[in-house]
Amino acid sequence: MSERTSSWDPPTEDELAALDALGQKGEWDFQGKTLALTNLDKVLFPARSADEPAVTKRDLIRYHALIAPHMLPYLEGRAVNSNRFPQGVDKPGFWHKAVPSHAPDWMATWDYPRARTGETRTYFVVDSPPALAWLANYGSIELNPWNSRTGASQEPAWAYVDLDPGKDTTWEDLVQLAVLHRAALDQLDVRAAAKVTGKRGIQIWIPVAPGYGFDDTRDWVEALSRAVGRVVPELVSWAWAKRERGGKARLDFTQNAVNKTLVAPFSARPAAGAPVSMPITWDELDDPDLAPDRWTIRTALDHVEAVGDPLRELVDLPQELPELG
Repeated sequence: MSERTSSWDPPTEDELAALDALGQKGEWDFQGKTLALTNLDKVLFPARSADEPAVTKRDLIRYHALIAPHMLPYLEGRAVNSNRFPQGVDKPGFWHKAVPSHAPDWMATWDYPRARTGETRTYFVVDSPPALAWLANYGSIELNPWNSRTGASQEPAWAYVDLDPGKDTTWEDLVQLAVLHRAALDQLDVRAAAKVTGKRGIQIWIPVAPGYGFDDTRDWVEALSRAVGRVVPELVSWAWAKRERGGKARLDFTQNAVNKTLVAPFSARPAAGAPVSMPITWDELDDPDLAPDRWTIRTALDHVEAVGDPLRELVDLPQELPELG
């Protein structure tokens, strides 16, 4: 683990009580920052079943504050793209990258030096629990950090394996593909960890040493995944367009690019019940109760505090990728 990796404190009981005591709106003092919160009882996520309540904006703010020590290692020092649903996830959302003019001046930002005319130049860099809480109030349901750090924007910190199910891909099929990648990485003595996406997919994050370019990681992941795909060709399509895949899964190595982002570990997803993208141990792939949306903002914190985060120790691991024949 890198020495530069920080640590953060969760909210105190008094801070949480103050959040709970607010009406529909009000100011919340959280770790030395004052957050102007609005529409706190607005439903952002409908309930998944009749025996659980819907999830409000207040619930999401509370979750962001509590999960911050676990999520921030994946956001710190990186630009972040937000998928915003200010009217709730059952209404259309939109991607938001640029920092709005009303953002508080204590929110960290970064100017992308290679931004072209018409492209976003100034991004948020989420580096504190109050920043995460502010984004929840802003309706940022899903947080997608850049792969690279701001100080080396053309160098990936991770090689991504994105297992993208097709319409006919069963959960068992997807788990089989993840298990095959696990076996291949183990044979190569490459350290990596998986996470369920909170929707239908599984991702595998492989830490890489400084000095690689995105062409390097994309080519490496393509070689790895094509080797896996040859084992189970009946499950995999390499077609770009979904309509051409025949309902099969795609092993998407193209996510390894400077302008591509994947959902952050522990981020909520825009679906009923507020499911989250959860890191899992390799052994959990063998758990018959595993599901891609198994954990929600109501259960994620208890899970990670009980079993830990297998991805955390890989942050900034300077791993060299072996040559693939």
